[in-house]
Amino acid sequence: MGLYSACGKATLNTRIVGGQEAPAGSWPWQVSLHTSAHFCGGSLINNLWVLTAAHCVPNVNPTTITVYLGRQSQKGTNPNEVSLKVVQIIVHPDYNSGTSNNDIALMKLSSAVTFTSYISPICLAGSDSTFYSGVSSWVTGWGNIGSDVPLPNPQNLMVVEVPVVGNRRCKCSKYGASTITDNMICAGLLKGGKDSCQGDSGGPMVSKQNGRWIQSGVVSFGNGCALPDYPGVYTRVSKYEKWINTQITTNQPGFVTYTSSGSDSDLSVSCTDVPPIPTPTPTVYCGRAPLGSHILDGSSVATAGEWLSMASLQKKGQHVCGGTLVSMHYVLSNADCFSGSPNVSEWTVVLGRLKQNGSNRFEMSLNVSNITMSNLTGSNIALLQLSTQPTLNNYIQPICLGNDRNFMAGSTCWGTGWSSGRGGEEAVLQEFRTLVQTCDNVSSTEKICTEQFTLEQGLHPSKGLSTWVGSVHGHKNREGP
Repeated sequence: MGLYSACGKATLNTRIVGGQEAPAGSWPWQVSLHTSAHFCGGSLINNLWVLTAAHCVPNVNPTTITVYLGRQSQKGTNPNEVSLKVVQIIVHPDYNSGTSNNDIALMKLSSAVTFTSYISPICLAGSDSTFYSGVSSWVTGWGNIGSDVPLPNPQNLMVVEVPVVGNRRCKCSKYGASTITDNMICAGLLKGGKDSCQGDSGGPMVSKQNGRWIQSGVVSFGNGCALPDYPGVYTRVSKYEKWINTQITTNQPGFVTYTSSGSDSDLSVSCTDVPPIPTPTPTVYCGRAPLGSHILDGSSVATAGEWLSMASLQKKGQHVCGGTLVSMHYVLSNADCFSGSPNVSEWTVVLGRLKQNGSNRFEMSLNVSNITMSNLTGSNIALLQLSTQPTLNNYIQPICLGNDRNFMAGSTCWGTGWSSGRGGEEAVLQEFRTLVQTCDNVSSTEKICTEQFTLEQGLHPSKGLSTWVGSVHGHKNREGP
């Protein structure tokens, strides 16, 4: 964690007013870079290193730079000030002066600085930080107070509060999508009026979390200052944790994860060059039951999420038969559940149900668009086509189908259903454990035979030991495709 215990503390910071002078000591990590005069800002990140923008020091001889720490005024007196020389400048190796991508640099001071109430390091945003649209941020510096309007004497340090502008919205601004990269973070008012400006470059943009200030950005570029639909653009500090720690190997800066609250409104932003985020197609993992925990011998009560392909087929709102979700569009059941030409409008399929007479917080009821019975001789399979796709979760998933697998005699399998008179007052889903047996007097290519167990009303109607199509589950099929 490095300097975590020391960073981001500003004991003299008692008030914040956007666009106003900053009281002395309010931003103790702020530094001023000078050659003959102030030309850029920066931030103290430990007792020996300063963070700034690459465009401030691309080809500068480090010995020509003086760093002022604890400075309040560029023209007045600064009783709490310390000045140090620079001995090394490290510009990010992938800095592109044409695009301003990776606009970040490190400067090593000539000697270690002693921390005071007016000089102390800032915490840096860790690599897993999230800065949603609207996150309150503060930018400090001695730059112009407007386009080509210099800071008036005595040129005291200024601060402005600006909200983060999400990268999708920033790409949809007048900058255009190609200008803003993932290594940048934008902030400002889209209507204009608040912004960093020339002379602020290299300085910090910070946000407060749990009593600690965290640097999210380095002042990088903008079109003018505070112009409408041109928010300020900053180097996104969280992208550079690994690079910074590679350069600074001892007494490393304090990296802190900034976590935004609520939801990110930027995800819903789209424009010509920023297409909407597509709704992800759900991944179907057939036969897996993340919450499935146990199977008991004999007859037992099932638990929520154990048989997540199980369906309750309901006619006019009443449970008639069980079924099995076999894909995103179909439920498999027994043709004997339907007589004549069934009216699809009378039927619904309920998924994620455990109790027929109790509450089921994870269930989903779906309409049926078509019911098809198999025309194969001796087959009693029915397929119900769903009118809409279910939302898959830990309680609703399709089962795997056999795929010509051979279920040998002796294999363990289970049947599930809402057996009449079982499951207590709430009629909880029942599970039955049995074994595959060799079929007698029927073709084993079309049937699976099991040891006998009691089939009650409400289960799939049957005429033998092998007719629980879709609700007899082979052990091998629970492991997924």
